[in-house]
Amino acid sequence: MTALEDFGRVAASLDNPYIERWKHEGGKVVGYYCTYVPVELIHAAGMLPFRMRATGSKSTDLGDVYVSSSTCTFCRHSLDQAMRGAYGFLDGLVSLFSCDHIRRTYDVWKHGKVELPCSPFYFEFLSVPVKAEPANVRWLAGELDRFKRSLEEHFNVTITDEALARSIRLYNERRLLLRRLYEFRKRDAPPVSGAEVLEVLISATAMPPEEFNQVLRQALVELEGREGRSDYRARLLLGGVDLDDPGYVRLIEDLGGLVVADFLCFGIRDFWDMTDEDGEPLAALAKRYVSNVSCPRMIDRPGRQQFLDDLVKDYRVDGVLLQRMKYCDLWGGECAMTQWDLAKNGTPCMILEREYLMGPVGQMRTRVQAFLETIEGC
Repeated sequence: MTALEDFGRVAASLDNPYIERWKHEGGKVVGYYCTYVPVELIHAAGMLPFRMRATGSKSTDLGDVYVSSSTCTFCRHSLDQAMRGAYGFLDGLVSLFSCDHIRRTYDVWKHGKVELPCSPFYFEFLSVPVKAEPANVRWLAGELDRFKRSLEEHFNVTITDEALARSIRLYNERRLLLRRLYEFRKRDAPPVSGAEVLEVLISATAMPPEEFNQVLRQALVELEGREGRSDYRARLLLGGVDLDDPGYVRLIEDLGGLVVADFLCFGIRDFWDMTDEDGEPLAALAKRYVSNVSCPRMIDRPGRQQFLDDLVKDYRVDGVLLQRMKYCDLWGGECAMTQWDLAKNGTPCMILEREYLMGPVGQMRTRVQAFLETIEGC
């Protein structure tokens, strides 16, 4: 099995072989719902951080009992999976106010509507500011100190500054390796597809970071000797709301578009910024997490647009596909404003509305095909 095939196996299910071994050896797993959760603190406590997905879900029948029909289908599928016991490997759950939908999903978990995998089950809700100003960084540093103490108290562990510094270095190493992966995507003939990269990124949130870094190093060596793809019709950037199903990217690439860059929670927004390894660890984490490449929960639209414009130039993007999940308020407004701003620079852009599961894809296929033809005609 190649390293990329290993990543594909991890991304295809929730309870992957690495988690199974981790649990078999007595390890704890803590789920989290948003990229603004500082995974370094969870890791420094000796536990495995797991980014919440609903991979494998077939329906929302149980989840719909406790949330409205206007809640995004990711939250409904995730809640349904929880009520069916799909997250039986979890020992805790951490969330924050990333959006109303995630907040209410967390509330349903915490207030006894989900049969918990273990007892006592750990719950934590973080207060993360929506501006990256000095006062907000100080606030978050205090909030992370409270988070640290709650982990220590619940799991009867001690998180030392030395352990936290090691975790920061380890996750910075992961980010640097992922940046090396993205360098392959800048080539005229990239040796890796967008769907394969998404599988790598999903695996980064579902494997022990030590093992992930080792497998990714192997993948980078393999890619050096791999023949690149040059038969694409357009170089695309894929942005928008959470996307954890490589099938959506394969559909785009089967039509001739090649996804060479992204602006996704499971992509660049998760790993692009480094944490300062000097100085006090909690302060460094607070600065990194409140100042990283932002999503629409943060009040920084000009900064996001500038970052996106730079990506378009650096990766020589021919067109931008923005996907939003139905009923996602934050990305509903963000997609419209981003499309307007891209139009000023003459960058073709199309917005796709989707559900969490891939249902009938005929309309999506037709729209992507038409978008590619528009780019070719420019």
